[in-house]
Amino acid sequence: MTQTETPQKDRPWLIRTYAGHSTAKASNALYRSNLARGQTGLSVAFDLPTQTGYDSDHVLARGEVGKVGVPVCHLGDMRTLFDEIPLEQMNTSMTINATAPWLLSLYIAAAEEQGADISKLQGTVQNDLIKEYLSRGTYICPPAPSLRMIGDVAEYCYKHVPKWNPMNVCSYHLQEAGATPEQELAFALATAVAVLDELKPRVPEEDFLALCGRISFFVNAGIRFVTEMCKMRAFVDLWDEILTERYGVENPKFRRFRYGVQVNSLGLTEQQPENNVYRILIEMLAVTLSKKARARAVQLPAWNEALGLPRPWDQQWSMRMQQILAYETDLLEFDDLFDGNPAVDAKVEALKDGARHELANLDSMGGAIGAIDYMKGRLVDSNAERLGRIERNETVVVGVNKWTEGEASPLMTGDGGIMVVDPAVEAEQIERLTVWKAERDSAAVDEALRALRDAAAKGENVMPASIKAARAGVTTGEWAAQMRAVHGEYRGPTGVSASPSNKTEGLDDLRDAVDMVSDRLGRRLSFLIGKPGLDGHSNGAEQIAFRARDCGMDIRYEGIRLTPEEIVNAALEDKSHVVGLSILSGSHIPLVEELMQRMRDAGLGDVPVVVGGIIPEEDARRLREMGVARVYTPKDFELNTIMRDVVTLADPQAVAAE
Repeated sequence: MTQTETPQKDRPWLIRTYAGHSTAKASNALYRSNLARGQTGLSVAFDLPTQTGYDSDHVLARGEVGKVGVPVCHLGDMRTLFDEIPLEQMNTSMTINATAPWLLSLYIAAAEEQGADISKLQGTVQNDLIKEYLSRGTYICPPAPSLRMIGDVAEYCYKHVPKWNPMNVCSYHLQEAGATPEQELAFALATAVAVLDELKPRVPEEDFLALCGRISFFVNAGIRFVTEMCKMRAFVDLWDEILTERYGVENPKFRRFRYGVQVNSLGLTEQQPENNVYRILIEMLAVTLSKKARARAVQLPAWNEALGLPRPWDQQWSMRMQQILAYETDLLEFDDLFDGNPAVDAKVEALKDGARHELANLDSMGGAIGAIDYMKGRLVDSNAERLGRIERNETVVVGVNKWTEGEASPLMTGDGGIMVVDPAVEAEQIERLTVWKAERDSAAVDEALRALRDAAAKGENVMPASIKAARAGVTTGEWAAQMRAVHGEYRGPTGVSASPSNKTEGLDDLRDAVDMVSDRLGRRLSFLIGKPGLDGHSNGAEQIAFRARDCGMDIRYEGIRLTPEEIVNAALEDKSHVVGLSILSGSHIPLVEELMQRMRDAGLGDVPVVVGGIIPEEDARRLREMGVARVYTPKDFELNTIMRDVVTLADPQAVAAE
């Protein structure tokens, strides 16, 4: 045996696939199929109504049910979701944040019905609200009570479900929103510090040290895989440093940086999508090659996620990628491949220095909670810089801004390369929900809701009352309504200020065109950007607003989660010349249909509407038939081209010429 080989081969990481769609029954079949094919852990995707605390029959849930995940409205749905899957033996990750206390309560109640020993349950709830304010948008309540609920879950799990990770500090979406590696490190670690500071007074000191060891992370790995691998080594060192110096954790076991990963979806391209297979593989290497900083669990996107919902075969292909690396190669037979490498050491130290500087900056603002507006603004700026480099060809993206000519992909034939959720799913789910409500004990539900509301109002841990509510048949929307009633709702910052940035170089022609059209209009060209529905992926809308503002347009962008009615009212109020909609959840058909009708009813039928999102060509055709002027998809990455379209659509002379 050589010195570089280890005596015993490492165990592979948990192999997961992020999955869930349509209904609990359909998702259960998918989970069982994936487990039979070698998946070793579950990763549950919930639909947007479930994530944002609405039942499937709520007005805001229209068009969103079952689209980006599975709808779970009550214990019956959770029971069906895990039918014939022994939860005591499973390691389950649930990507859920604002409603994390509730979904974990449903999971515990379902496990109890199976006869499971609750203390043996293993898995994770993401439960990171701070990144929701910054990047993903599925928050409900303001930051302070949300942080308290994160603490409730952690405190309850430590006492009753000790093998459960009560929080995944999630830097994944920070990178998706444009974070630099230094920002991703600092913003995530500041979030972890905020949570530990919340927990410290709740438990005895000796328990707190062990509780530190239950905090886990969920990270992103982009295409610059050497930098990303160095970032993971920096995470390991900085987390150890924080736990040692700030919290006095002496046991190295409790200071271990434990993380799961999904590699970058932001960099997946609609153009030549087969190339995404290579991107996903290379990005996986960043979180597996270095033993010192190897992921504990890995889930990979599918090659076609920039096009729509992956099919089971697409997910299987990504799972096979993990299995080949873990079981066919000799990677797990060796010690860390990068220890002592001067280039790696230098890069890790540079990343740590940058992150420490940013952490000190955040600390001066009162920590993560106090710095939410600042962090959001920095992410929007960083993302603008990233997109600008691609537009200027400074960053090469194969098939997008270089080597764009190629053969048509045979993978795209037949069903178009994606799975489409049957629209009938929503009505069927609502029917099941109606039956559930009719058959439950309404007195028991009312009592459970009173107890839940009282616990929240008194500042007590909401987990015990939530579990009792789950057993009584309370629904997701009813649980969240109590949290809204006690704590109020919150609208996060957009990160887009009214003042132009200093990134106007190269925009002179566009600014002149905006001025010229504004003169013809008799006032400044007014562009309204709206996000109807529950989709919280706001990166695209923010960048459109950012660029339109820098081109000299009068913009209105109020962030996420607006109803079509609210958007039409804003268009009336502003006398908008162009309305732009951003919808990435797949619910574009029903939402745009409603908005276009409301525009006509309000006398705004002549105002051009443009729509951006992950929109298949057949759907784009339907949108144009509804009267939509332009449809943009991820392949339309040149923002200046979109700006020229907006100017042309608003120009009275262009309209007259048509």
